[in-house]
Amino acid sequence: MTRIYTPWRLIFVALTLFVFVMPPAWLFLSSLKSQQEIFQWPPTIFPAQPTLQNFIDTISRAKFLIFFRNSAVVSVLSALLSVTISVMAGYALAKFRFKGDTLFFLLIMSSLMVPLQIVMIPVFLVLRDLNLLDTLAGIIIAPAATPTGVFLMRQYITNIPDSLLEAARLDGTPEWRILWRIIVPLAIPAIGTLLAFNLVWRWNDYLWPFLIISDQDKWTVQVALANTVGRFGINWPRLLSMSVLSVLPVLVMFTALQRMLMSGLMAGATKE
Repeated sequence: MTRIYTPWRLIFVALTLFVFVMPPAWLFLSSLKSQQEIFQWPPTIFPAQPTLQNFIDTISRAKFLIFFRNSAVVSVLSALLSVTISVMAGYALAKFRFKGDTLFFLLIMSSLMVPLQIVMIPVFLVLRDLNLLDTLAGIIIAPAATPTGVFLMRQYITNIPDSLLEAARLDGTPEWRILWRIIVPLAIPAIGTLLAFNLVWRWNDYLWPFLIISDQDKWTVQVALANTVGRFGINWPRLLSMSVLSVLPVLVMFTALQRMLMSGLMAGATKE
């Protein structure tokens, strides 16, 4: 089918692209400006004298590398733990029939309707009793099991033919090997999608790290960004440069995983 690109359609696409591209472009260009140029009137889009001094000051003076390391550790470990739990739970709910399996799945899905604020205090008390407050482990473990991940993996694994699993069981293959050698390779698109989402969720998470972390050396990037906003003023060059640096890992990750991400999202629509 031939697509007709009318002038109005091209204008609409250009305006939509401008709306989405302009904010991050403005953020990056403003991070290259000095404090005086940021507040210059009338404002300018492109910096008159671009400088990387804001980034140098952020990395050398603001403990940004410590915050970046903390966020990276939390995001990667929490995402891997969440994917592992979701794959195992999704496999059990998709391929095993047991009494109450539908009810169990509905209970997991019903937790999507429970606001985070309701479970926040009980989880906080549990972490306190386990001596996990003010630790990176508390940020990693608490949000690891997500009903969204279980639902995604369960729906994807349901489409994997049962004949493959039955043939492996007839050969005496244990269940853990079936999961590792058959389910995981066939579910790579869904796993990649879930991994990408979890990395973004954990990287951008602010509320939970803010609640349980008090030691500044254990802050994540988002907590550090919030604390850049001072009581009597804002260091705008530092805030803008930290914001740009905090966005780069997410941008790189989505660029690297975009094909896997799209195939995972479209899998349900293309499988028969």
